[in-house]
Amino acid sequence: MIQSLLIANRGEIACRIIRTARRLGIRTVAVYSDADAKALHVRQADEAVHIGPSPVRESYLVGEKIIAAAKATCAQAIHPGYGFLSENAEFAQAVIDAGLIWVGPNPSSITAMGLKDAAKTLMQNAGVPTTPGYLGDDQSPERLKAEADAIGYPVLIKAVAGGGGKGMRKVDAEADFLDALASCQREATSSFGNDHVLLEKWVTNPRHIEVQVFGDTHGNVVHLFERDCSLQRRHQKVIEEAPAPGMDEATREAICQAAVRAAKAVDYVGAGTIEFIADGSEGLRADRIWFMEMNTRLQVEHPVTEEITGQDLVEWQLRVASGEPLPKRQDELAINGWAMEARLYAEDPAKGFLPSIGRLDFFTIGESHLVRIETGVEGGSDISPFYDPMIAKVVEHARTRERAAYGLANACRNTIIAPVKTNAAFLARALSHADFLSADIDTGFIARHEHELIGSAQPSEDVVRTAALAVLHDEMGDGASVQLWRYEPRRPPVPTAGSVWRSLAGFRMAAPPRIRVALTHEGETFVVEKGGVQNSLFSTIIADDRVLVTDMGESFLFVRARPTGTGSAAVSDGAILSPMPGRIIAVDVVAGDTVVKGQKLVTLEAMKMEHSLTAPFDGTVAELNAVAGAQVQVEALLVRIDPAE
Repeated sequence: MIQSLLIANRGEIACRIIRTARRLGIRTVAVYSDADAKALHVRQADEAVHIGPSPVRESYLVGEKIIAAAKATCAQAIHPGYGFLSENAEFAQAVIDAGLIWVGPNPSSITAMGLKDAAKTLMQNAGVPTTPGYLGDDQSPERLKAEADAIGYPVLIKAVAGGGGKGMRKVDAEADFLDALASCQREATSSFGNDHVLLEKWVTNPRHIEVQVFGDTHGNVVHLFERDCSLQRRHQKVIEEAPAPGMDEATREAICQAAVRAAKAVDYVGAGTIEFIADGSEGLRADRIWFMEMNTRLQVEHPVTEEITGQDLVEWQLRVASGEPLPKRQDELAINGWAMEARLYAEDPAKGFLPSIGRLDFFTIGESHLVRIETGVEGGSDISPFYDPMIAKVVEHARTRERAAYGLANACRNTIIAPVKTNAAFLARALSHADFLSADIDTGFIARHEHELIGSAQPSEDVVRTAALAVLHDEMGDGASVQLWRYEPRRPPVPTAGSVWRSLAGFRMAAPPRIRVALTHEGETFVVEKGGVQNSLFSTIIADDRVLVTDMGESFLFVRARPTGTGSAAVSDGAILSPMPGRIIAVDVVAGDTVVKGQKLVTLEAMKMEHSLTAPFDGTVAELNAVAGAQVQVEALLVRIDPAE
């Protein structure tokens, strides 16, 4: 067995690997960038090595630094986690050439399955069914558009390298193809250094079904059944479950055996995932499920497979990398119950799912000991603009699908995080939706129901009244007068060690006569007169001079105003501000242009994604400060639109 392990990753997956390694008695080494100097994975590892500045291309993506760190700490092996260098065949080979153990598949397998076009050809030769599309070398826009026209719309453009939903665009009409192609290629170049794409026919009622496979160096390959990852937003998985609802035994056998054939075709060793697209319009049928791609690494959603099989897949990886045979034969593996995973992100659904950065001053995920939480952060941690905004994976295992959905939804509702915004309430609504509970799902589920799943950016009247009552409850106890409060989203005061934290739930209090409480949330002021709400069922926390009210996973934070504070003028609606720090990658207008509502003005790249900023109304570009290639800070004025007369 490996005795010492360097983890070439960060965040929750690094913490996840450390947990298993510690149980097996393996010494762990973490690596970290400037931004991660105080990160949880750094403190949990036995040793940690600084590898560079915060941007990934200067730290986590520099293979030479990681190998040097392994040698300097006498680590025997390197585990890449997922993302970053996990599917980089050159890095895998460099690790092996350095005399270290690579905890992953052979570099030749990564190469064979790393490019989606080549992988599809390989699978066709192995007898694995694939979706219709274009895999050609001619990457000219003219040829690609001609092929898309021939396939018929809608079509899907996919970067041949990488994964995680990056470099993917669905195109519904011929007129939109070239713009979508350019955007897809830019994102693919930025994420993977490769702008080549393939085209696939868009499948009606598509469901994303994937099979966990595992191989060893003794020629054994098994599957650990399937996962359903159909709940996606912009090709990013949101909720995953295992097994797939509606999968009968005959179809399961067919798809899982196809996955094993695919793995054997490339002499696969270690953990891998064979991803399929299924046409769910007539239920799951073996003749309507096609190969999409293979991920030659551990998947983000691997915990659901662990929960239904009772196996530790990281332990399997370490044992296989140590030369041991697979821990179980195929006939020793079985499905037990149902598991679901929700990805808790630092993002604001009410504002177009823009990533939210900042410090986790308030941090509680769920309340049940039955919920499994995979995270790389804790209270007081910072959500950085440099990395993926996932806060945690929340996993529920139960006897039935209905019980798993209920338990996971409840955990999301009981999540209290602020001032960073999260999608906790969005997840709870999705898990509780009637169509989800009846398994009426496909990859378009979230898009169809988005208006039902997204809450308001402003607190409800009951939330405001509850916050006012919390103020009264706190202030009236010692005779102090009621003071004004103000919401400060950018620079909230940080509770000190002497802060008093108090949770109020279900308290009953009538405001006395002549009491008036004013609260401001994100620029809108609310005034609560006497009486207010007599009984609150919201989770309410008073911390120093702040009140946090959480309504079914949606948190609203109010901060006490200074007695002599001065207000600031509101920015006009025509001012287009940068919603977060990032890099401008495209400017589509010039000063003086006439624009219409919804027209794209600027494209910003931040937190590994492209964000289009559009005109709020018809008008004229009166001021333009955006320059392609420039780095901008949050709330920088990029464009100002004067309304049309």
